[in-house]
Amino acid sequence: MPIVAQSTETTDWVSRFADEVIEESERRAPGKPVVVASGLSPSGPIHLGNLREVMTPHLVADEIRRRGYQVRHLISWDDYDRYRKVPAGVPGVDETWAEHIGKPLTSVPAPKGSAYPNWAEHFKAAMIQSLAELGVEFDGISQTEQYTSGVYREQILHAMKHRGDIDAILAQYRTKKAPAKKQQQKPVDEAELEAAEGSGAAAEDDGSSGSAGYFPYKPYCGNCEKDLTTVTSYDDDSTELTYSCTSCGFSETVRLNEFNRGKLVWKVDWPMRWAYEGVIFEPSGVDHSSPGSSFQVGGQIVGIFGGKQPIGPMYAFVGISGMAKMSSSKGGVPTPADALQIMEPQLLRWLYARRRPNQSFKVAFDQEIQRLYDEWDRLEAKVADGTALPADVAAHSRAVRTASGELPCTPRPLPYRTLASVADITAGHEDQALRILSDLDPANPLASLDEARPRYDKAEAWINTHVPADQRTIVRDEPDTELLKSLDEQGRESLRLLLDGLAGNWSLDGLTHLVYGVPKVQAGFSADATPKELPPEIKTSQRSFFALLYQLLVSRDTGPRLPTLLLAVGQERVRHLLGA
Repeated sequence: MPIVAQSTETTDWVSRFADEVIEESERRAPGKPVVVASGLSPSGPIHLGNLREVMTPHLVADEIRRRGYQVRHLISWDDYDRYRKVPAGVPGVDETWAEHIGKPLTSVPAPKGSAYPNWAEHFKAAMIQSLAELGVEFDGISQTEQYTSGVYREQILHAMKHRGDIDAILAQYRTKKAPAKKQQQKPVDEAELEAAEGSGAAAEDDGSSGSAGYFPYKPYCGNCEKDLTTVTSYDDDSTELTYSCTSCGFSETVRLNEFNRGKLVWKVDWPMRWAYEGVIFEPSGVDHSSPGSSFQVGGQIVGIFGGKQPIGPMYAFVGISGMAKMSSSKGGVPTPADALQIMEPQLLRWLYARRRPNQSFKVAFDQEIQRLYDEWDRLEAKVADGTALPADVAAHSRAVRTASGELPCTPRPLPYRTLASVADITAGHEDQALRILSDLDPANPLASLDEARPRYDKAEAWINTHVPADQRTIVRDEPDTELLKSLDEQGRESLRLLLDGLAGNWSLDGLTHLVYGVPKVQAGFSADATPKELPPEIKTSQRSFFALLYQLLVSRDTGPRLPTLLLAVGQERVRHLLGA
């Protein structure tokens, strides 16, 4: 039996929406499964902005499932949309694809070398794989299949019969278009990724063109397959429809009650689907806040189909950082697959769960990913010891599990920045990586690198795809004799203190204590002295000492954390490079 809805005073944003959706579903369709929906257009790489269109209803649907209700999360694949442009930077695609502009996405060839039958299937496949990794359960609906099989025939005929009512609603929002303003394009790593508005309504007319009046339906041409068509006449009784194509000049007369090669224009198609599927909850991007946007207009048009507008929070943009360094991006925008290459599904789920839909956030592909992982690991520790705040506990729970169970996780989740440093230094040598990682905690060494996977693999992928070659760590082969000869007595003493303590402190914690302690001891303090007990100049001495070690080990002023670097280099080589 379903659990009673949670109190909205102490719960997180997901629970509050779940309360509203359950209540609204019981009012509209008592006893039936709760329906939430997302829409994705596979017109190119489906990016991390589009993922918010899926994760927002997924999290709400999953909370409702946890309470014992039946839920359907529909993802409408808008694969019957027109192919609007050739996206830049997509491998296997050249300027010849421009000849397909205007055709349904499922009638456009896939990029060269693809294993999929058409453009839409090619880009759907990557998203489906990513959603599986993220634990997202959904019912996929191909709009190509819906339209071409005649599923929406009655809805199309109804829309055509009530075209005057639809036209009157749209007329309230039609204005003269202002001249387009030329905007300076943001660099990719500064840009915000906006989820597409369904089928890309901004580029699609609302069906008002043509001297014969308004028609909310666009046929695809029977000759060239493009939607550059105009309905020239329609008879409600016989459903006889005549159209002409402005691209190839073809025209024909068909009976709409038998014709399955066309679709409702977007601002009519979306509300029609709300009514047809009985959607209770579907979010929309911030672009829907403007007058005449598809969500606002759809709220009026849906009544023509006997339905109601879903509960629909507007969600903010998703930002990115570090994309300028991405070597794996397709078409210049990061996809969920790109993110999952360098981060575990739990972390990506957490980024979407912890922020309310109207809050923007960034997905990091640069050094910031290390800080995000540190924050995640601290949250894990707080949840484990019972000190995390209720909202943080809820976001953590939604990240690590769904109503179906726990997501696969790394058995030994070592710090991401440590794993990245080890992957950087060892350059793919797994036996060396295992040796170093086992030395982190000699009392509890790793038995196999698999214990640190998949987090280790994610960190290694980040190093290989997002860290420029000139920032990679290359350990010296021979000592820097000139630098060693130039050291004063204080510099030589600092190296002696470090070398004398290596053997007795050969672990991550031990070496951390040692490298921070050497400047303290040189200044006459205990290696255990806390910052409050030390003068400010000790920090300066520590920075100078660290820079010296980096120069002697990797010929740079900075690098991976020194304790990790020392473990990676190994005692014998460290002694050699430091002039022992």
